[in-house]
Parts: sequence; structure tokens; C-alpha cells
Amino acid sequence: MPLGRQSHRHHRTHGQKHRRRGGRGKGASQGEEGLEASAHDTPSQRVQFILGTEEDEEHVPHELFTELDEICMKEGEEAEWKETARWLKFEEDVEDGGERWSKPYVATLSLHSLFELRSCLINGSVLLDMRASSIEEISDLILDQQELLRDLSDSVRVKVREALLKKHHHQNEKKRNNLIPIVRSFAEVGKKQSDPHSMDRDGQTVSPQSAPATNLEVKNGVNCEHSPVDLSKADLHFMKKIPAGAEASNVLVGEVDTLDRPIVAFVRLSPAVLLSGLTEVPIPTRFLFILLGPVGKGQQYHEIGRSMATIMTDEIFHDVAYKAKERDDLLAGIDEFLDQVTVLPPGEWDPSIRIEPPKNVPSQEKRKMPGVPNGNICHVEPEPHGGHSGPELERTGRLFGGLVLDVKRKAPWYWSDYRDALSLQCLASFLFLYCACMSPVITFGGLLGEATEGRISAIESLFGASMTGIAYSLFAGQPLTILGSTGPVLVFEKILFKFCKDYALSYLSLRACIGLWTAFLCIVLVATDASSLVCYITRFTEEAFASLICIIFIYEAIEKLIHLAETYPIHMHSQLDHLSLYYCRCALPENPNNHTLQYWKEHSIPTADVNWANLTVSECQEMHGEFIGSACGHHGPYTPDVLFWSCILFFATFIVSSTLKTFKTSRYFPTRVRSTVSDFAVFLTIFTMVILDFLIGVPSPKLQVPSVFKPTRDDRGWFISPIGPNPWWTVIAAIIPALLCTILIFMDQQITAVIINRKEHKLKKGCGYHLDLLVVAIMLGVCSLMGLPWFVAATVLSITHVNSLKLESECSAPGEQPKFLGIREQRVTGLMIFVLMGCSVFMTAVLKFIPMPVLYGVFLYMGVSSLQGIQFFDRLKLFGMPAKHQPDFIYLRHVPLRKVHLFTLVQLTCLVLLWVIKASPAAIVFPMMVLALVFVRKVMDLCFSKRELSWLDDLMPESKKKKLDDAKKKEEEEEAEKMLDIGGDKFPLESRKLLSSPGKNNSFRCDPSEINISDEMPKTTVWKALSINSGNTKEKSPFN
Repeated sequence: MPLGRQSHRHHRTHGQKHRRRGGRGKGASQGEEGLEASAHDTPSQRVQFILGTEEDEEHVPHELFTELDEICMKEGEEAEWKETARWLKFEEDVEDGGERWSKPYVATLSLHSLFELRSCLINGSVLLDMRASSIEEISDLILDQQELLRDLSDSVRVKVREALLKKHHHQNEKKRNNLIPIVRSFAEVGKKQSDPHSMDRDGQTVSPQSAPATNLEVKNGVNCEHSPVDLSKADLHFMKKIPAGAEASNVLVGEVDTLDRPIVAFVRLSPAVLLSGLTEVPIPTRFLFILLGPVGKGQQYHEIGRSMATIMTDEIFHDVAYKAKERDDLLAGIDEFLDQVTVLPPGEWDPSIRIEPPKNVPSQEKRKMPGVPNGNICHVEPEPHGGHSGPELERTGRLFGGLVLDVKRKAPWYWSDYRDALSLQCLASFLFLYCACMSPVITFGGLLGEATEGRISAIESLFGASMTGIAYSLFAGQPLTILGSTGPVLVFEKILFKFCKDYALSYLSLRACIGLWTAFLCIVLVATDASSLVCYITRFTEEAFASLICIIFIYEAIEKLIHLAETYPIHMHSQLDHLSLYYCRCALPENPNNHTLQYWKEHSIPTADVNWANLTVSECQEMHGEFIGSACGHHGPYTPDVLFWSCILFFATFIVSSTLKTFKTSRYFPTRVRSTVSDFAVFLTIFTMVILDFLIGVPSPKLQVPSVFKPTRDDRGWFISPIGPNPWWTVIAAIIPALLCTILIFMDQQITAVIINRKEHKLKKGCGYHLDLLVVAIMLGVCSLMGLPWFVAATVLSITHVNSLKLESECSAPGEQPKFLGIREQRVTGLMIFVLMGCSVFMTAVLKFIPMPVLYGVFLYMGVSSLQGIQFFDRLKLFGMPAKHQPDFIYLRHVPLRKVHLFTLVQLTCLVLLWVIKASPAAIVFPMMVLALVFVRKVMDLCFSKRELSWLDDLMPESKKKKLDDAKKKEEEEEAEKMLDIGGDKFPLESRKLLSSPGKNNSFRCDPSEINISDEMPKTTVWKALSINSGNTKEKSPFN
């Protein structure tokens, strides 16, 4: 049986040879040769060279699960291997009580144990690409190798082999004699019920073909022959946290009484083998590290084992272990690891303290890049942030060229937009946003009805929103955007209606003309690729606009709650003694107006004979009576406690929604329960508050939905003539207000689209600015002809929609924060929201139970939650923080604090100006002011350097930027080729390694004074002591 085999991998750069430094897998002591060779290059450079080799099928790195087992001996029982720790990313230890795993934590290692581990690899056996199919065969091959290095008597060999083949006891296994009836926690029950691999736990042994992930193992070339797996002992709940295709690294350390010198072996199997009972989860084993030594040094062996297991979880050494061709490659990996470690002073840190895993682990890619030894990074100017440049926003120079590209880009994803919606998360998003969209649409319709004397009201608003939303969800380029009504549109409608009333013009006909002109102008913008101007909208403008809309949502939610005090006032300064004197009753009006007198005359009501004091509230209102008494409000009688109950509903909705949304990160209940509760957080809150309101019985104001599908006024239909009774010239004159309306629609739509299409959302299906605007334009024309309100992208609703569809990794290592994967991009949630909105007329029997304060609380939640992640508010909070307490934001590392404050102040000033204009009668020019922010941002180039703006904001696009980038890349390629040519002429073939793995005299380094840790390590006293102790024995050993 061969211990290793020749690898046929090559470096990606052809013509460069990696110099061999001894036979691989033969365990001979070639440490000095490796150290001598390492003097020609730094560990970082050699690791970069190793990682640059081409991958073959058997050396493709996989995710690793590492398990540390130690020999455990108890009185009266046979010795066995006991699992003491495990690593998927962070370390978990079996607690001293032996009944539970510790919380995951960042492993802290002693430098001495790392040195000892390095000595182990120098002096022990290194067997790469061993072919074996069982633990017995692996043990024999290791012992055969040891016999080549030292005298190993038959009795010692038998004892060592017995030790290696002893039974492995894992933490998840429960001994039968300890099983007593216990009350399991709900969390444990949930784990079992949510186990996707549920099966009989009767100890049945099954073949590996029925084990989880077997298909992956076979596909990855795993040897499963003669390896039955006992699934009753496998930790299948933990298995769900292990990525598909992962392999195992087993670290076995312990004491054997017959040994006088340690036995060390590092083994890489090829292919990986599924070894029954060796690992707590049924995955194939790729690596084994074995350290058996004399009795009395168990703690020392344990720390070396921890060091080996921890270093295997390091991203760089992990790849080196897969690609290593010889012992020196592994040593270079360890040296590179030592080159990057951080040392904690012994007098300032307690090693027993467990470090919590960080929320975000920094990328290790810089360690793979050349020119980064000793953790130093070349001081190169950072690349400008991406902005919104991309193929979607490039001018094509052809009529409708951008639209055609949008269609081509989105067409391949169209059917997947429906398949991808098959998720509970989409159902939760739909139910939540349906309730969130209904109220503003009805409220907007009511306000429009008051402004237009009922010509466009709630039923028209519902119908228009439903029809526009359905069309947009079906055909738009970015269906994640939610359409809604906007404040500037309402202001425009008010001004237009007043103008028509003053000049005796038909409001609906003139509005239809303006709408058709606006639709035409928007289509012209689509045809000319005007959406490409969006690339000038940077984070500065986005955040100012988004912050304003979020603040408006919060402000209006609180304002509507306060407005309830007019209808349901607080009875202040009441006296208990006068409680019997409080009353509110109907009475004959003292000064009836003409409308009241006309009503009495038409209905022949004898006011003198009516017993007004005995009339009910509804009867009194019908007969135009008036209410008198100390218990009456501004608008007549009212029910006490409504305002206070509304406040309770309002704040309870906000607090409960926020709490349930963060329930995913709670410590309670299984993961699936937490995730479901988090997804349905707002819907569960609304449902709970509706039930609570119904049970309490306080008559809070409810959602009013039209119950009949017909126009609000009988003098209008569902089709509006563009001319109507107006003069013919109004059709042409309508183009003037249409220009302003076009700017309004374009800015509202595209700024919201830019926010949704941010790169941090990791959208994979692309966007379609031109297609979005085309759909909005067509539906705007249709709504104009039907006398319906105009709808455009709603910022807060769209942000909320995106946030409700965030995807996170389900398979995360213990202690690791779930990774944000992107957004569930689909069309169904938006489609169902607006379909159900159109059916709301027939659902009044259910919707009438929803209290308005609950919806106001939802608005508050949406406004506050949408503010999260806006950098502007993070910078705003810095004004009140001392420098030492400020968070470690990345821009604070690169931009002076005074410049950060100046940037924030400019943004805050713009935000205040936008608020003032939005709240004033001049709100119709609000889109123009948003457009002005682009020019304000351009002026800021005079006050800030490009480097500062690259951290605080996106850099403004420059002309010919693509050509400059192409020229720069071409120049770099030419320079690289020139360097290769120089290397070929100047150096012989043996020295060509200087190009692929640069030597220490390389002049291209950032810091010429950098050290080579492989050279410096033998100079340390610790290493000299280890070397002396190794030399005192016949076989080199790292232990004294």
C-alpha cells in the first residue's frame, strides 16, 4: 500500500517550477533542509506560491470540521477516546461536568504550544495523500512509518495500535445506564421535531448510502467502502450546521504508558474516507493528527492538540494543508500563521477568559495577496466605492436601447421570480405589507376627496393603487419596489383643482391631459436613456431623501395619534364630587343655520314637539341637533379613555413589532421557531392587537374601507374625456404643468429605485430603471383617463419590503453570525399585496376590526426600521460622543473627525431645507430641490479630497472613466509581462522561483525592513531549548 503518490499539479504561471525539497510522505527528518530552503523566501510568499498551484480533483479545499479526542481512563472501565473539543469555526469545549458544550469562543493559544506543534511537524511523520479505507489500515501504515524512524518493539507496537483502535465516545452519546426520566426543555424537543433527517433512534446500523450527505460524499470522491455508519450515535442536529461537502480533521492526543518517546504523525488521506465512529457526525475524514506520548504530560499534549485543531480552522493554513506537496509546505503554513498572530501580554490578560466570537470576521484575502508579509499592507490609495455605475446605467446611443437591454436582462429571470416566492418569508412579507399599504392608500384617497370635493376619493385610490401595483409587479424591472402615493402629488392635485375652480374648467379633463402629456414625456425619457443620469445620485442624495421620507413617516404617525385628541379629548381637572353633574345630551340648536332650517322644512320636523333630551346620538345628528353639557367634546359626545387606549395600542404595536423582529437572535426556542416568529413579527403584532382591542371593547377608531365598487360621485364614470367641456387649447397648454409633473415622477421613482438597487443588497437578478419608468408612465396615462390617482415608487414601503425579504445563511457554524446572502427577489409579494388591495371592497366585514392606532404604530415601526443602516444617522450621533467612545466605523479610520462633522452638517442642512419646503405651500417644487442636492454634492468636491469622499460617499462618475480603467488594466498587464521577460533574461531556470515566490531581497515590497519569521524563529531561546531537547534523544522529539 503506497503512503503517497506523485501529484501532477502545476502553478498557474507556466514556465515556473516549484523546487522540490525532499521526498513527500516518507517521514524522514528533513527539517534542516526545509529551514535552509526557507531562507530564500518568506513564509507569506511561499504560502502565496502554494495557493497559486492549480487544483486537481483530490486537492480541492473543502470546509473542515475538526474534532479533538483524548484518551480517557476511568477506574473500573476500559480506556476510550473521549471527545473534548470541536471546531467548525470557533472552539467549543466539553465543560468540566461533561454534560454540555461550552458557548463557542475564539481560541487563545500559547506561543509555546505553537512552537511545540511546529517541532512536531519537523520531527514527526508527515504522510500526504495516504490511501486507506479504515482506521485499522491507517494505524498500520503510521506504525510502519514509525518503525522506519525508530526501533519499535512488537509489544509497544501492539499497545500503540490498541490505543489507536479504542472506541470513540462523543459528547452527544448518552450511556444507557445514565438514562433516567427527565423533563426535556422545549428547545430540545424543538430540535428533534425540526430535524430534517428524523429516523428511528434504535441503534440500527445502516450503510453509508442512506446517511445524510452521502450523495455529496460520493460526488466528491469519498471512499465509503467497508465504512458502515451508526446514525443512532450521530449528532444530526449539529450536522445541519455543517456545510454540504464538508470533511473532517481528527486530532487524537493522549498518554500511553508503554511509550518513552512521543509518536507524532500528520496524515492527509486521498480520497477522504468515511470512518465509522471516529467523528461525531457522519462526514468523511481528510486529515488526522496523532500525538501519543509518555504518561505525565497530558496537559502539554492537550494544548498541542488545541493548537493543531485551531490552526486547521485558519482559512489560509486550511488551504495550504490541502495543497501541500511536502513537509516544508506545512511548515511554511505554520510560519505564515505565526507571522499573523496577535500576542496578548501575560500580565494583562487572563487566558481562562473566553473571547466572544466577533459579529464580523475580517476577510483573509489580503494574506493571499503578494506584498503583504508580516501583516503590512502597501499604502495604496483605496479604490473608489462603486456608486451606481454599471451596465444598467450606460448610455447605448440608440433609441430605446436601455429599455431593450433591461428586457433582455430581466427576461431569463422572469419565471424564477415566481418560483422563488415559494417561502413562508414571502407570505409573512405579503401579510405585513398589505396592512401597511392599505391605510396610506385610503388616507390619501380621503385627503384627495376633501381637496377635490369628492371627484377622486378613497374608492378611486384603492382601485388605482391595485391596478397600477398589479401591472408594475408583473412587468417592472425591479418588482421589489412598492408603489404608493406621495405628498408632492397631493399638493399638485390641490393646486390644479383650485386653478380649475377659479377659471371654471373641468378638473378631471384637464388632469387627464396633464397625465397623458406626463406619460408621453416619461416615455421620451425612456427612449433617450435619461435614466443613466441616476449615476449622479450618490449616497449623499440617497440618504438625505430616504431620511426625510422616514422622518415624515415617524412624524405623521405621531401627528395622527395626537390628532385623535380633538375627537376624543382628555377630561382634565375632573372632580370626583362633581361626577354626578357631568352630562352630554341633545338639544335644539340656538342659532340654526340655513342648511339645518332647510332640512327641517323638507322633512316637516316640528322642532317644538321633539323631545330633544331623549334622542340618541345618531338621532340627534340626523335631526341636526346640538350637544350640550360638560361631558361633551369638541365634536359632540365621545367615549372616555379612547385616546389613552389608542396610545397604548400605538406604542404596544411599535414595541412588540420591534421585539419580535429581533427575536431571531434571541436565546430562546429552536432556530426555526425564532426565524418564523421574526418573519411574521408585524402580522402577529397586528393580529394580537386586533384581538386585544376586541376583547377590551373600547371603541377605538377603525379602518374605514369603501364597501361599494362605484365612483364616489354620481356625475362621473370610469372614463374621463381629455377635452370634455374645456376649450381645445387646454390640451396644448397642459404640457406646461406636465413638465413639472414629469420631474416629480422621475425623481421620486428613480431615487427610490437607486436605494433599492444598492450594491449592499446583493441583488443577483439585475435591475431595470428604464423598464420601471416605462411601466409607471403607461399606468399613469391609464389612471389619468380613468380619473384615478397617480402612483409612483414609495420609498419607505419599498425599503420595508426589501428588509422583510432578507436572506441569511441557514448553515452557520456555532458562534458565527449568519451571513447576509441577499434579498429574495420575486414578484409574488407585490402582486398579492395589490390583488388583495383590489379585493378589499369585499372584505370590509374583516377590515373594519383593525384599529387605526395599530396602523399608526406600524407606520412608526416602518419609519424607525428604515432608518437603520443609514450612515447619516450614525454620523449624526457622533456629535454627542467623546472620541474614545465612538464606534469603530471604517471611515473614522481614514477621514479626520472634523471633516466627518462638516460632511454631516452639510447633509443635515440640506435635510432641514427639504423638510421646510415639503411642509410649506411650495411643496410642489420638492423634486426640484432633491435634484439640487446633486449639484450641492458636486460643489463638495472643492472641500473634500477624493479619498475622503470615497469613504464618506460615492465618488461622482467622471467622463471616460471606463476608458481610463481599461488603459490602467492594460498598463498593469504590460508591466507584469515586462517583469517576466526581465526575469527570464536575468536569472537562470533554477532561480525563476524569485518571480513566482519572491525572495527576501525582492525590491517590490512595501517595507524593505520586514523580517522572515522562519529565519528569526531559530534564534529564539524557546526554539533553541526545544532543539537541544530534541538532540538529546536518538529520535528527534519536541519534548524533554
